[in-house]
Amino acid sequence: MKYRIECQPGYSYLEVELNPGDSIASESGSMAWMDPGVEMETSTRGGVFAGLKRSFLSGESFFQNTYTSEEQGSRLALAPGPSGAIVALELNGEEVFLQKGAYLASIGDIKIDTKFDGLRGFFNEGLFILKCSGTGTLFFNAFGDIQQVSLSGKNVGNNADDNFADDWEEAVQVDGDYTVDNGYAVAWDPSLDYRLTTGRKIRSFLFGDQIMLRFSGEGRVWVQSRSPQAFASWIHPFRRVKSKNNN
Repeated sequence: MKYRIECQPGYSYLEVELNPGDSIASESGSMAWMDPGVEMETSTRGGVFAGLKRSFLSGESFFQNTYTSEEQGSRLALAPGPSGAIVALELNGEEVFLQKGAYLASIGDIKIDTKFDGLRGFFNEGLFILKCSGTGTLFFNAFGDIQQVSLSGKNVGNNADDNFADDWEEAVQVDGDYTVDNGYAVAWDPSLDYRLTTGRKIRSFLFGDQIMLRFSGEGRVWVQSRSPQAFASWIHPFRRVKSKNNN
């Protein structure tokens, strides 16, 4: 199996070339196009309860799709909903946390589950996140670009030549404390402790101050260059409002 990420970072999509028997799982509704030799199977991936947790608690789809090739060289393209970058991350029995809506696809034995943040979340601000664990390649998407840090000699994909991987990994290295607005944090390592905080405690977020994720420890954080919440607030005044007809 080979993959490549096209149109980075503005309007990225994932193109996969499959050998007979190869499979890739993806978020429902992400398939853009595919060859006739690719078969699609829809399931809850883990049972009805797992699908309900993903759907109601983390905003992901209740059903997920698995695409399997029956022919040599069959191609499939997957595109996320938001416009922005796609990150390919290798997991070797490890875990990574994703913000809701960030999961795109996975290759191999990767389990997607929902994790409750407890009292570290307020209202809709990150009460639930996704825990991705196992062995394989995880693909997640951002809104905008991903902040990049040079890590010479470390590849992102399965094969540097086939997957056009560069010598940097798209993550911020944290050693100590690091604060990110909650709308900009996409993913992070479970080795990091994290909590939601504001500048002036309760009174601040009642009046619209930023809610931030404060990380501590050692690990990686993937930070996107745009916030979905900020974008929604920006376009809100331009929405069309249907006038009421009292006649």
